[in-house]
Amino acid sequence: MQKLFGMIHDHDWQWRKARHLDEDAAREPSGIFVAEIDGRIIGFISTWQDREAGIGHIPNLSLEADCRGQGLGRKLIEFALQHFRDCGLTHAKIETLEQNVIGEHLYTSLGFCEVARQIHFVAEL
Repeated sequence: MQKLFGMIHDHDWQWRKARHLDEDAAREPSGIFVAEIDGRIIGFISTWQDREAGIGHIPNLSLEADCRGQGLGRKLIEFALQHFRDCGLTHAKIETLEQNVIGEHLYTSLGFCEVARQIHFVAEL
């Protein structure tokens, strides 16, 4: 959106992303997991559970740029998947943007399969 419209309501995409993370933490604080190396937080994954539907959701996964390509994202996802299993869930869901080719390969290698593509529209008011 920022490429098309610039700042929206005086906020950039990082501000909006931070709000989403705050919402994740408020929804399910026990579903946020971090990765550390020598006491330095280098990444995190946020999760939440729809226990009635049996589905665990992974809305956010992030690693510091210098820590990518080392299998740490895979480890975070594997940890989240085990957490879901331990909670009795039967399925996990993760979403990504079409341009995230690396993520798409990672997710399919972990057993995820594509079920739908979604198109987002935004209009100036």
